[in-house]
Amino acid sequence: MFLGIDSSTQSLTAVLIDPATGEVPCQISVNFGNDLPQYGAPSGFITGGTDGEVHSQPAMWLDALDLLFSRLAAATDLSQVELIAGSGQQHGSVYLDATFDTRLATLDPAHSLAAQITPALTRPTAPIWMDTSTGAECAEITAALGGPAEVCRRSGSIAIERFTGPQIRRFFKVDPAAYARTRRIHLVSSFMASVIAGKSVAIDYGDGAGMNLLNLTTRGWDPDLLEATAPGLLDKLPVLAAATTVQGVVSGYFVGKYGLAPTCRCALFTGDNPASLVGMGATTPGNIVISLGTSDTFFAAMPGPQTDPNGFGHVFGNPVGGFMSLICFRNGSLAREALRDRLGLDWAAFDGAPQSSRHAAGRNLMLPFFGPEITPRHDFSGPVLQGSPAFQSGAEPALQVRALLEGQFLNMRLHSQWMGVKAERIRITGGASKNDGVPQIVADVFQASVERLAVSNAAALGAALIAAVAAGQELSSLRSSFCQAAAGSALEPDLALGPIYQDALCRFEVLLKTVTSAGRP
Repeated sequence: MFLGIDSSTQSLTAVLIDPATGEVPCQISVNFGNDLPQYGAPSGFITGGTDGEVHSQPAMWLDALDLLFSRLAAATDLSQVELIAGSGQQHGSVYLDATFDTRLATLDPAHSLAAQITPALTRPTAPIWMDTSTGAECAEITAALGGPAEVCRRSGSIAIERFTGPQIRRFFKVDPAAYARTRRIHLVSSFMASVIAGKSVAIDYGDGAGMNLLNLTTRGWDPDLLEATAPGLLDKLPVLAAATTVQGVVSGYFVGKYGLAPTCRCALFTGDNPASLVGMGATTPGNIVISLGTSDTFFAAMPGPQTDPNGFGHVFGNPVGGFMSLICFRNGSLAREALRDRLGLDWAAFDGAPQSSRHAAGRNLMLPFFGPEITPRHDFSGPVLQGSPAFQSGAEPALQVRALLEGQFLNMRLHSQWMGVKAERIRITGGASKNDGVPQIVADVFQASVERLAVSNAAALGAALIAAVAAGQELSSLRSSFCQAAAGSALEPDLALGPIYQDALCRFEVLLKTVTSAGRP
């Protein structure tokens, strides 16, 4: 069997697949807020950061890894796992000293991972994708390269605050002594893979492309981007390799403590979005994936790199070859949660409200930003409402729920037009996709069929599929077993709403331009 592990913003999830039977015998998660409350991170990150800083704790991820494997060992026979692969939240970075490799090589099953590895951290916390503190560093990198177009041409994205390169530059500027002590800089994905492999491993192309450091053409670290970021950076970065690269057998720590076979091997880990592309069965052009998580993402396979002229979209490596495009929307589930709490609702309202308010489709507009957004970039302090008094007052909560969801997907549709891809089939994943209400609005706004997979943990499933491919399994046959829509889950668009949402898209664009160019009305 093959094990996929996803280290996301809020949880650590494992999916075990058995290609011989086409079954998923085990799925287990550790929720950081619920299961590790001692870290004070209810949503997986440290609250109250200053100047836009949003960090998480690598020690928490390590404790979660121990807890996850203890639960797996209690639920299944881990000696049957042939190979492990994984994914991690993109853009998060971990900073380690010269003792890191030795610590990995000498892990003792009698002690926890956190106790043995965290002393190697030169930076006790890790900046993650929500961090917006590096505006000055982005400007400096951009100026050094001659402008945003050149940074985008080389790396697939303009310099972005949450990307790893600007985060590294900020660390170098703020704490040059700690930067000098840093021997290795890992992404969340490569850090977790290194712990499981018992040695420092490579960064895969897919996740490496989210750093503003990898050159898409050469598939190597770009010398000019490295020089613009921080001195001596090349020596601190792992090498780059394909996600399916096998690193050898897993660390003896996991063999002795949790019952993995000594012959169990480990592949590289990729980013959660590239892994989701695999898990959603969308590695070939023609399919669109929408992932509804802490942030919402819109992504698709591409035959070649094509960059967003506005700089909002990004190009990453496809874990099974080629490229993928991705657009990230910071106000994802956090915005849905904020409206839920503001109106005193429960999640059932997000399933029922779209049906009960169908008569109001496209009528009211909400710019669905409860905080700063990255697509488009603007320091929103709250949602902007435009519509009937009952809608604006919240007297009919269902209207605001509908308008929030419509606004999120109108924003996706507007900012994905640069791809030139017609949405023929949308595969949707994430917590908000489980009931019919939210996916039906996706179908109606995009006027496309929507499917949901039987396995909801797409990134962890994608990681398990990558593990199987790394072991020699055929991806096409794996897709037919594990990447099919759940029975009865497909939803078709209401074609009568096509013109209504086309009009709403135009009005949404006008309202958005008004707010972002002239401030809140």
